Amino acid sequence: MNEINILGIVGSLRKDSYNHFALKAAQELVPEGAVLNLIELHGIPVFNQDDEMAPPAIVLEFKRQILAADAILFGTPEYNYSLSGVLKNAIDWASRPFGESAWLDKPGAIMGASTGSLGTARAQYHLRQILVAQNMPMVNQPEVMISNAAQRFDQKGRLTDEPTRQHIQKLLAALVQLARISPPMKSQTG
Repeated sequence: MNEINILGIVGSLRKDSYNHFALKAAQELVPEGAVLNLIELHGIPVFNQDDEMAPPAIVLEFKRQILAADAILFGTPEYNYSLSGVLKNAIDWASRPFGESAWLDKPGAIMGASTGSLGTARAQYHLRQILVAQNMPMVNQPEVMISNAAQRFDQKGRLTDEPTRQHIQKLLAALVQLARISPPMKSQTG
């Protein structure tokens, strides 16, 4: 079988983001036969529909990486009961222009880390609503909502909480399985 290429999207710009740390942990936990590469959203300009027909080079590269991936793993923080503006902005860019969404039929999964007790539950709910519009088949279970993140990572950003590591392994296994049974359309141009 071909190796499954998963693109992990870091939904936070913060240097010491727990979501970045969680996605780095996921890189260590990815099942055999799959690889997880991370992309950060630094430098992507605010979406402007006036520019969608000639997007900036950084947006074209972002879309290229999405299209090249077999599956997407979102690492989302929770800001004001929702996902980050930078993540929503990147999703908007990659969905445009109309009819050329890079997200179409791309298998996906969501995880998130927060210092709060709900572990990004509300952000994940909103992100799922957005991804429905992109017709992305999504892993529904398990849900990985890392609460009280400051206690689950060490000073160097390593995930030390074994139950959380096991939960991420299960999420990755489900995503790889979904990618194998529901591969994105390779003929799509954009």
